[in-house]
Amino acid sequence: MEQNYKIAIIGQGYVGLPLAMSFSKFYETVAFDISVNRIDELNRQYDCNLEVEIKKNELLKFTFNENDLAECDIYIVTVPTPVKENNLPDLSYINSASLLVSKFLKKDNIVIYESTVYPGVTEEICVPILESISALVYNKDFYCGYSPERINPGNSSKQLNNIVKVTSGSNIVTAKIVDDLYSKIIEAGTFKASSIRVAEASKVVENIQRDVNIALMNELAIIFDNINISTSDVLEASRTKWNFLDFKPGLVGGHCIGVDPYYMIYKSKELGYLPDLINKSRELNNSIPMYIVNKTKELLLINNKKILKSKILILGYSFKENCNDIRNTQVEKILSGLNDLECLVDIYDPLLNTNHNNLIENPFKSSKKYDAIIAAVSHDEFYNYTINDFKLISNENLVLLDIKNMYNFSTWKF
Repeated sequence: MEQNYKIAIIGQGYVGLPLAMSFSKFYETVAFDISVNRIDELNRQYDCNLEVEIKKNELLKFTFNENDLAECDIYIVTVPTPVKENNLPDLSYINSASLLVSKFLKKDNIVIYESTVYPGVTEEICVPILESISALVYNKDFYCGYSPERINPGNSSKQLNNIVKVTSGSNIVTAKIVDDLYSKIIEAGTFKASSIRVAEASKVVENIQRDVNIALMNELAIIFDNINISTSDVLEASRTKWNFLDFKPGLVGGHCIGVDPYYMIYKSKELGYLPDLINKSRELNNSIPMYIVNKTKELLLINNKKILKSKILILGYSFKENCNDIRNTQVEKILSGLNDLECLVDIYDPLLNTNHNNLIENPFKSSKKYDAIIAAVSHDEFYNYTINDFKLISNENLVLLDIKNMYNFSTWKF
C-alpha cells in the first residue's frame, strides 16, 4: 500500500512552484517561501514569473509560516545556489534551508535537494546541518535524496512533467522511494542515478557541456567576423553532417549555464586540479558583451556617427528569450560598456516593467531616433519588426547589430 506522504517544498521560484502544483495532485503539499509577498501573490493565484498557471486545491497550502512545516514527511529544497562576486559558490541559501528543515526533522523523514551544487554538497555540507539541530543520525534516523532541477524558463514545450528526472537516494531503499515519488508526477520518466554524488555531478555537467560548446561557437564567430564571412552561413553548411552538434554563438547568462561551471571549477581547485577548458570557456563567454560593445563602436565610426552621446537602443534585457528573468543577464554588461563610452542607452523589453534600468515603452511607437540598435534577446515579438520599422527609428544609416540572427537585413550578425 502506498504511503500517504505530506510533502514540503522549500522555495517557490521557478523550480519549487511547479513541484508544488504537481505533487499537490497526489499528496498534501506545503509550499513554503520566506517571502511574504511571494506567498501573497501565489495565494491570489498569480505567478510573477509568468511560468505556471496556479490552480488551488484542497491539498495545497502556500505559506511563509515555518510552523506549517512541522508535520511533513518529505522535505524538498529548491532554493537558489548562485555565485558570489568572486565567482565562488554561494551556499548561504541552501545552508539556511537545511537549518530550517533541521528544526522540524523527525525520524524516518527524507530530505531531497534539487538546488544545483558541486558533487558532495548534499552529504558533506547539508547533512551535518540537518544533524546539528535535529539530533538525528543520517542514514539511521533520517535519509536524503538528490534530484537536480531541469526547469527551462520561457519554454512552454519543456515543462517539469515532460523532462526526464534524475533521482537518487542515500541508500537503496531511499533511492527507490525518491524515484517512485517523482515517477508519480514526471510523465517523461525518471533515471535513478547510482548515488547522490553522481546525481549532483550530472546536473553541473549538463550545463558545463553547453557552456563549453557555446564558447567554441563564440570563438569561431569572432574568427569568422574577422575573416568577414557569415557565422550563420557556416553553421548552416556544417549542420548537413549527421553528427554535427548544433550549438550557436551568443550571450551566456542566467542562473544555470553562466553559474554552474563555477561550482565544478571550485570543487576541482579544492582537489588541486585547475580545469583549464571549463575555466577558459567561462572567460571567453564572459568576454562577449564587451565584444558587442566594441563592435557597436566600430560600426558607428564606419557610418560616420559619433560615439560620445550617441543614442543606442537595445532590444531585450532578460537573460534569454520569452522569459522575464533578468538574473545574471549579459545585456547588463553591454549596457555598462556603452555607458562607459558615454552613450545614451535605452532598452526595450516587452516582458519587463519599465522601472528597471534604462527600460522604456515600445520605441517603435515613439518619435525618438537612434544611432545604433542592438537586437540582444530573441523574444517572439521582435521577429515581427521589418526593415522599415527599424529605419523609422534610426538616425540616417541603419546600424543594426543582430546578436541572435533574427533579421536578414541586419548591418552585422554575430
